Amino acid sequence: MERGNQTDTLEFLLLGLSSHPKGQVVLFVVFLAMYLTTISGNVIIIAAIAYDSKLHNPMYACLGCFSSADISLASTVIPKLLNNLLADKKTISFIGCFTQMFFFLFAVTMENLLLGVMAFDRYAAICRPLHYSRIMTKKACSLMLAMSGFLAAMHALLHTAMASDLYYCTSNQVHHFFCDLAPLLKLSCSDTFANELVIFTEGPAMSLPFLLTVISYIQIVWSILKMRSVEGRHKAFSTCSSHFTMVTLFYGTLFFMYFRPSSSYFLDFDKVVSVVYTVLIPMLNPFIYSLRNKDVIKAMKKVLMRCPCAHKLHLKMQAT
Repeated sequence: MERGNQTDTLEFLLLGLSSHPKGQVVLFVVFLAMYLTTISGNVIIIAAIAYDSKLHNPMYACLGCFSSADISLASTVIPKLLNNLLADKKTISFIGCFTQMFFFLFAVTMENLLLGVMAFDRYAAICRPLHYSRIMTKKACSLMLAMSGFLAAMHALLHTAMASDLYYCTSNQVHHFFCDLAPLLKLSCSDTFANELVIFTEGPAMSLPFLLTVISYIQIVWSILKMRSVEGRHKAFSTCSSHFTMVTLFYGTLFFMYFRPSSSYFLDFDKVVSVVYTVLIPMLNPFIYSLRNKDVIKAMKKVLMRCPCAHKLHLKMQAT
């Protein structure tokens, strides 16, 4: 199909992280190990929450959904990255590229919304403890999680549909290791004003979870400081520390990547930052949330002990 001197782009070339063969092998091994750690860690978190009835509450329901989003995010980006690190032809089809974009945007937006819901849950638990059971009911929690999924899907569908409707004619080389929105808009020879307008008008709406998180933590810190009991303060800070760490890592990298002029994108450093929130953070989240949470650690141990290999190893250790 032709449109004047333009031709359709049937596939894109992902330039990736490195062009050195030895470096690509090393990166393959590192990213494969990180991917397997991400999947296993988040699956154990989900299994622990499902297995232990003590964790059947809004806080851990949100954490289970967050772990699912981490798995989705990592599985959307890393397998194609691993394939391209060893492949001679580092291409992705037109449909495959925008499918990857949709699931990437969905997972990132879902995590954004879930962090806001989790912040509100911590606010209700610490600042309104007597009314917590009435505020965070199972029905209210289910509704918030369902709305998060719906809004994330609509956000991803909107940007993916608009980007896929553009015309790509100048080059098919994507200066990234996955199909992100910003680098693809750079390649289009169509007018991207409508796309950029939607990004900047919808952006404030997508930042509402961050504002909710900030407001919640201001209230949480104020309530904790008013506590007379040192033990109560420590317990309250402990329940928020994991979530606050996740918030700092997630929004820190996301704001650096997307809340700046488009002219400053696509530097090598941007790719490193992208690795942080697509590969590193999904791997770290299970550790962040389990290391400071005794209930999660106990539930994880129960799940691991149900595995045949772990049970046999435990019996051998007892025998010796």
